[in-house]
Amino acid sequence: MTISLDEPRSDAPAEYTAWRSARLAAVTSATGNLSLVETRWLPAEADPAAEFAAATAAAPATVTVTALQRSNLDTGEPEHGLRFWDAAAPAIQAFDTISAFPYDPDWVVEATFTPVAGDRTIPFEHIRDNGGSRELVVPGDITFSRDGVDHSLSAFDDDGTLLLVFGDATNRRDDDTATYSAGRFLFVPRSDGAGFGDAGPVTLDFNRAFVPPCGFSVQYNCPMPPAQNRFAGAIEAGERNVVFTGAFDIYAL
Repeated sequence: MTISLDEPRSDAPAEYTAWRSARLAAVTSATGNLSLVETRWLPAEADPAAEFAAATAAAPATVTVTALQRSNLDTGEPEHGLRFWDAAAPAIQAFDTISAFPYDPDWVVEATFTPVAGDRTIPFEHIRDNGGSRELVVPGDITFSRDGVDHSLSAFDDDGTLLLVFGDATNRRDDDTATYSAGRFLFVPRSDGAGFGDAGPVTLDFNRAFVPPCGFSVQYNCPMPPAQNRFAGAIEAGERNVVFTGAFDIYAL
């Protein structure tokens, strides 16, 4: 495995360069995005704890087993599963880098977060649900204006941080400025350190937009951008695509 890092622009802040390095380290870690080799959903009658114990005992030394849970798309009932992470996964061995646009300070956008009722959900279509959607709680609206256009975005709560799933014109390109076709992710921090219950400023640093986990492994089921999170123009900032050496293809595994 070789890992390369795009040469940062001279005006890129140290924090951005450190973020890029940390991303490369994270996706290649023993339980990083590239290491996920299997997601196994258990039968309804299975004992999740027993299945986890058995899988862990049988796993090779390079494999870590974790448990996960989701709601059934039709019934809403809980479904239990196991994930298998291999530190020696073929995708890790073939990984080169994550291509990215040069850092651009103009794509650090200050916006406003306005909380909404705690029970408001928005349907997010997921990449492997065959057109079905899952209702995700959206704590509030993120609004800003740019180039005379008003935007109102919906980000959901990802373990205490707002996660924006968005699309833009670069997803549809077929040249070396194209980004991951299903859209990109962006964590949205509060500029004032407050929580979801309070209105206030947030920062959209699109330089830190990243390829979602499903761009690294077909074993993920990522949410796709809802209509209000699809920009008509191009956001030429942030990560573009995962780059592998040779002819490696995650879809051919």
